[in-house]
Amino acid sequence: MVFSSSLFLLYFFPVFLIVYYLLPRAAKNPFALLASIFFYAWGAPTFVFIVLGSILLDFYLVRMMAVSDGSRKRGLLAASLVLNVGLLLYFKYANFFVDNANAVLNYLGYGSVHWVRVALPIGISFFTFQKITYAVDVFRKVHRPLNLVTDYALYILMFPQLIAGPIVRYNEIADQLVDRRAQENFDNRLTGFFRFVIGLSKKVLIANVLGEEADRIFALGGDGIDSLTAWYGVIAYSFQIYFDFSGYSDMASGIGRMIGFRFPENFNNPYISRSISEFWRRWHITLGRFMKDYLYIPLGGNRVSAARMYFNLWVVFLISGFWHGASWNFVIWGAFHGLFLIADRIFLLKVYNAIGKVPSIIITYFIVLISWVFFRAETLPEAMSYLDRMFSFTVAGDGITFSSKFYTILIIAIFFSFWGGFRAIERWQERLFAEKQSNRTMILMVVFSVVFFIISLSAITSSGFNPFIYFRF
Repeated sequence: MVFSSSLFLLYFFPVFLIVYYLLPRAAKNPFALLASIFFYAWGAPTFVFIVLGSILLDFYLVRMMAVSDGSRKRGLLAASLVLNVGLLLYFKYANFFVDNANAVLNYLGYGSVHWVRVALPIGISFFTFQKITYAVDVFRKVHRPLNLVTDYALYILMFPQLIAGPIVRYNEIADQLVDRRAQENFDNRLTGFFRFVIGLSKKVLIANVLGEEADRIFALGGDGIDSLTAWYGVIAYSFQIYFDFSGYSDMASGIGRMIGFRFPENFNNPYISRSISEFWRRWHITLGRFMKDYLYIPLGGNRVSAARMYFNLWVVFLISGFWHGASWNFVIWGAFHGLFLIADRIFLLKVYNAIGKVPSIIITYFIVLISWVFFRAETLPEAMSYLDRMFSFTVAGDGITFSSKFYTILIIAIFFSFWGGFRAIERWQERLFAEKQSNRTMILMVVFSVVFFIISLSAITSSGFNPFIYFRF
């Protein structure tokens, strides 16, 4: 069940909100948990039992860890990490490892290992990281553990951000799981719905239109298109993935706010970044912060020699790439970003400062654009073929034409992707998404929300193209 579906928008979501608001306070968390389990089971009825079992085991492991010390405490943390990382490795990467092992065996003249392919549980990359933050935050005494297993299950399975984030660290939401009275008010319900509709519009009215054309172009492969079409394809994809994923994050934040939760921001105008380092402070912010606090700093962070620091950066982004998918494409994508992060620290930031803001933004977007080819292509040979076509500068006709709707939406996407480059716009966005608004602003938000909700719903019912990119991770 996806947020941008008629089933969710017309049935699940309104019924959930009506019942949630009518229930007494003590019943809200149990009901939200049951609704989240139903939401997950709708798309993965088999895996929901595995997820619930791992949640139950993990909850009691961490409870025992919280009252232990010394080697026993470290051992229980290790058990929790092995449980969660082990499940992730098995379900997400077993097929990848077996396929690569078989490729080596075939090359050496041996037979393949017979293997029943493992299906990927939806959202496993996201809720695994949240389970890790729970164990580590309790281990570090950043926050005490939860008293109720149902509250812990709600933290992991909360349907707004269960499938594709944002990655909410335990210490950021622990108190809200127990008491949200300060945030359960009419203003948050209105501003939350406004934020939800912003995300829905980004997803349905922009990402879907561009994504349909990007899919059509990438399906033809590098040999079936000319250079201009190849550039159109990757540019369309760059805005599709941004408006798709940031739209989902907006919807998750909006739903969360409507029921009293405050989720961390996950995007902040990433395409106005002046370097890859800045890009990762603006793109998928919760992943970047997780990698920094739970991997980069434990590896030594900046408190080591320059060579070791560069090595740490590269390791973190290789893992980040591999986290996105069990494919060499994602490994290359992560290594590519890691390379430019290192280059930033060695010399590129000085170059960007010398050439100024606009050229730096253009160069950074170009680097990100190249990386998206590895992210979007199905295989590494396809990615290399596509890149070769982009830079071959061929002009042979391929019969592909684009509608005026595509060009219009592309221009709109470019405008809203780069308008944050004006500092006044960025400050205005921060005020727009704040909790407190004037009565006049509230009225405008309500009108906007109703109009664009209807427009988005009409677009959904008239189109069969409605994927969520990050559901595959």
